[in-house]
Order: sequence, then structure tokens, then C-alpha cells
Amino acid sequence: MKRYFIKLAYDGSDYFGWQSQLNEVNIQDEITKSIELICSTKDLKVFGCGRTDTGVHASKFYAHFDLDIPIIDVKKCIYKLNNYLPDSISIYDLFIVDQNAHARFDATQRTYHYYLHKEKNPFLNKYSLLFLRDLDFDLMNEAAGLLIDYRDFSAFSKLGSDNKSVICNVTEAKWEKIENQYRFSITSNRFLRNMVRAIVGTLLEVGLKKISISEFKSILESASRQNAGASAPAHALFLYDIKYPYISD
Repeated sequence: MKRYFIKLAYDGSDYFGWQSQLNEVNIQDEITKSIELICSTKDLKVFGCGRTDTGVHASKFYAHFDLDIPIIDVKKCIYKLNNYLPDSISIYDLFIVDQNAHARFDATQRTYHYYLHKEKNPFLNKYSLLFLRDLDFDLMNEAAGLLIDYRDFSAFSKLGSDNKSVICNVTEAKWEKIENQYRFSITSNRFLRNMVRAIVGTLLEVGLKKISISEFKSILESASRQNAGASAPAHALFLYDIKYPYISD
């Protein structure tokens, strides 16, 4: 039995997230079906590096699975997988890892990007939030900087989530201008369900000066999702990067 890591990317627009769900189109099922077909196996278990919400994208995502028959020609297998999968999912790499390697639990760092643009643009609307109101990005970055000082992110976790822990180690959180867009980057060892979108939505309230810096700090300390802002729309969010101690790319 060999354990394989698969590196992929996907446009989540037409999917109900990564996780397998009964009667809902999702990325996990699409990947599982394609590998079973190409590798002539069945009852395959594919484990992703995390869950992305409905409509959220991933420009880099890892998953792992076990096969009792080795893949002889990896390039040919990747080619076949890409031919079988819809255009919204791309396979970039496939390789053997240690039998104990785990796509989710071994990840040491994850980075998400959220995109926003200020002028109507038909080429950005699908993957970036059109936000026409004035925003104070200096204030938003001041508030974002506070995230690094906290560990309990209950205030930005979806209500009713079954979290084993609400502790996250955020090491970067900032807004920056990228050509004709603004990009929010946030890096942490782990994320709670809906956490990034809840943070972005609350930071937008800061940028509109509806929430002060001291109020943002109080929201963090309250550990209550009801005190934070509404979640930002999913279509502008990307899982951008994920790090493992045994993968360099």
C-alpha cells in the first residue's frame, strides 16, 4: 500500500465546498471519482488539507489517498485525471509520501487571499468583491494587525460549528493594493470554519468607520460570533498557499 499526495487547484463557484455532501456537488467527490476511474480502484478515501466553504476557491490544495497498486507513469496519470475532470479542477502534481503523512494534520501553515475592487470591472467580478463605498485601509490594517496578538478566534467562527479547538496562531494579516484591486492576506497554522470571511466582513465595517479599533479589539475578546460583522461573500476568497515540513514548492 502506497500513500500519495495530490496537488490541485479549483474554481469553487459551482461547488458546495470541498467536503463530500449527500446530493450536493463538491470537489472531494469529483476527485475521488476521477482517481477511482483512472487507477481502476474503488471505495477510495481521499483526505483534503482542509474544508473550503461553498463558492470558495483554491489556487493550491493538497489531498492524500492510499493505493495498493503503484502508479507506474505519474505524468500519464495526471494527464488522464485532467482530461476526465471538469475545467474547474486542475491536477498539478502527484507523488508518493511516507505512509504516515497526512494532508490535513501535517500542514504547518495556510494562507488565504481575499480580493476587493473599487470600480466595476467585468473581468474581476467573478473572483473579487465589488465594493464602491469609501474604505479606510489604514484603519483596516491597524485592526488586522491585532489578530496576530490573539489566539482565541471564537468571534469569527461560524455559529454551531463543531470545533475541537478555537485556538489559531495568525502570523500575518494585512491589506495591500495590487494593481487595480485590494488584497487581504492572512496566514495561520489553522482556520476555523468561515473564519476568514467573518474577519474580512468585520474589517470592512472598520473601514467604513462603523466599528472602531477599540470595538474591534472588544469583539476579539468577546469570543462571540454575534458581536462580529457579517461574513464577506465567498466568491472573492482563495486558499492561496499551504506548507508542509516535507514539501518544498
